[in-house]
Amino acid sequence: MQGSLGEKIGEGFSADIHAWAPGRVVKLFKVGFERRLAEHEAQMTRAAFAAGAPAPEVLDEVTVEGRFGFVLQRLDGPTLVQLLQTRAVGLEEAGSILATLYSSIHRTLPPLGVVPLLDFMRGALRRTGALPEPLATGVLGLAGRLPPGDGLCHSDLHAGNVIMTADGPRAIDWLSAVRAGGFLDLACCQVLLTELVPDGADPGRSHALNAAIQSNYARLAGLSEEAVTGAMQPYLPIARVVALLGPAGSSSHRARLIDRLEAALRTEAPDRRG
Repeated sequence: MQGSLGEKIGEGFSADIHAWAPGRVVKLFKVGFERRLAEHEAQMTRAAFAAGAPAPEVLDEVTVEGRFGFVLQRLDGPTLVQLLQTRAVGLEEAGSILATLYSSIHRTLPPLGVVPLLDFMRGALRRTGALPEPLATGVLGLAGRLPPGDGLCHSDLHAGNVIMTADGPRAIDWLSAVRAGGFLDLACCQVLLTELVPDGADPGRSHALNAAIQSNYARLAGLSEEAVTGAMQPYLPIARVVALLGPAGSSSHRARLIDRLEAALRTEAPDRRG
């Protein structure tokens, strides 16, 4: 696809977003980011879009100045987190938007190429060495005992990864898409909003947003809020691992996540002996 590198209009942990051509942007990955992972994100985004999920369309893959990237349709609009920061959108409305996106994604038949959660975890832990071997082995055991689930999960869907377009909200950054029970997404969201609150942020707002997401998801699913909370609990240790595989905040945040993983394994140990 014809285009050229234009102004930078966004930046994330792994990539920069630049204008590319009319109605197009390019997600250009940073030097040092594994090309295999970048190509995998392009594949997952293509698959999610083709399956009817609220994802952008991938139009091409390019290499610019030695950096791999992929060209996407341009999604015009603010992110949901920007609207929250300016108070243009309230917490209850944002919770409803995110819950509706989760529900839409979870109703989407997982496309080919989206791997089961256990396979994703096994590969990611082996590749990154994010956890010591005994802890990694225990975590994989927890993942293997999760309730059966074969839906599509985003695994990193938060307000910063939602673009509010004129045609409705769209989810970006599909690198960690997996086949799993939908409560994994709610667990990942809870870990982000209640355990990884940045210094200086208002934890009260983060907790309130998490509660709004869960209450709205319960309404959409026809479940009680207590049922949603209970169904989400087994996924929390796995959600902490997903956080550790990415930019999980400060060293103190990471230490707390590991402490909670170790506590979850200690709690499981008597059940395994029995």
